[in-house]
Amino acid sequence: MRLKIFLFFAALIWLNSSLVSSQVITLSEIQKMAEANYPAIARYDIIEKTKDFSIANANRGFLPQGTVSAQATWQSDVTWIDMEMPEGIPPLYFPVPDQDQYRVVAELNQLIWDGGNISAQKKSLKAVAEVEKKQLDTEVYALRERVNNLYFGILLMKGNLQQHEILENELQRNYDNVQTYVQNGVANDVDLSTVKVEQLKAGQQRIQLESTLDAYIRMLSVLTGEPLEKNTTFVKPNPEVELISPIINRPELKMFTAQEEAAESQKSLLKAKNMPKLSAFAQGGYGKPGLNMFDTKFSPYFLGGIRLSWNIGNLYTYGNDKKKIDLQKQSVNTQKETFLYNLKVQIPQQQLEIEKYKKTMLDDDEIIRHQTLIREAAEVKVENGT
Repeated sequence: MRLKIFLFFAALIWLNSSLVSSQVITLSEIQKMAEANYPAIARYDIIEKTKDFSIANANRGFLPQGTVSAQATWQSDVTWIDMEMPEGIPPLYFPVPDQDQYRVVAELNQLIWDGGNISAQKKSLKAVAEVEKKQLDTEVYALRERVNNLYFGILLMKGNLQQHEILENELQRNYDNVQTYVQNGVANDVDLSTVKVEQLKAGQQRIQLESTLDAYIRMLSVLTGEPLEKNTTFVKPNPEVELISPIINRPELKMFTAQEEAAESQKSLLKAKNMPKLSAFAQGGYGKPGLNMFDTKFSPYFLGGIRLSWNIGNLYTYGNDKKKIDLQKQSVNTQKETFLYNLKVQIPQQQLEIEKYKKTMLDDDEIIRHQTLIREAAEVKVENGT
C-alpha cells in the first residue's frame, strides 16, 4: 500500500515537472501578462469613472436650484407719509413700518439658458480625461518596450548559450584527443594545458552568459508577475510582424493632439462663461413687513419671474485668458516638434537594432546547424583514425 502511494506522488511530481519544463511563452503573451500586472492599468477605469461622475455633476446644473436665507435688520429710517389735508377733511393715517425688520426667504431657480456653459464644461471634461488616457498609453508603450528588450535579450542569450555549448563540447573533445596524444607521445603537456586554458575561458564566458540570462528572466518575471524559469521556451517572434517598427505612430503624438484639443475646449468654456444667463425663479417668504411695506405685522408673500444676469467683470480678463490658452497650445506644439525631432534622430539606430534582431534570429539556427555538422564530421574522422 505504501509503495502504491509513493508511486502515485512520484507520478504527480514527474507530471508537474514535465508541465513546467514544457512551458512555452510567446512575445504577445508576455506583453499581455506585463500589462495585466502593471499597477497603473487600473487608472484607465479610474479616469473613466471620474469623467462620468464629473459629467453627471455638470448635467445637474439644469436641475432646479434652491436656496433658503434669513435676515434680521435694524434700519435708521423707514418709509413714512406725512400728508396735510384741507380743512374739513379727516386726516389720513398711514402706518409707519418698524425699524426692526425680519425676513425668511426660500427661492427656487430654474436655469433656462446658460450661454452654452454646461455643454462646454462637459466637452472640456471629456478632453481632459482623454489627455490622461493618452498619457497612460505612453507609459504602457514604454512598458512594452522594456518587455521587448528583455524578451529579445533572453532569445539572444539562449542562442549564445547553445553555440557556447557546442564550443565547450568541441573543446572537451579536443582535450580528450590531446590527452590521448600525450599518452601516446605524440603531444606534450604544454599542448594539453593550452586546451585546458581555452576550456576554462569558455567556462567563464558561459557563467557570464548564464548570469545575464538569469537576470533578464528575473526582471521579466517581475514585470509579468509570473514565475519564469531558464527552461521556459521563449518562442521566436516573426521578424516581419511582431518587431516594433520605427514608423512614427507613437502614442505620444496622440497625447499631444489630445492636449491641443483640451486647450481648444478651454477656449470654448472661457467664451461660454462670459455669456449672459437666463433663468426663471420663484420666491416665497415670511417676514415683517411682507411685500406690503406698510403692514407692520408678520405676513407671508410670494413672487416669481424671469431673471437675466451677466457678470461683465470676467470681460476684463477675457482677452488675456484667451492669449494664455493660445500659449498653452504653442507649448504643446513645441513639445510635439521636439519629440518628432528626437524620434527622427533615433530612427536610424532603431532600424539597425531591428535588422540586428532579425538577422540574429534568422542566423542562430543556421549557425547551430552548421556547427553540429562540423562536430559530427570531426567525430567521424576521429572514429576512422583520420
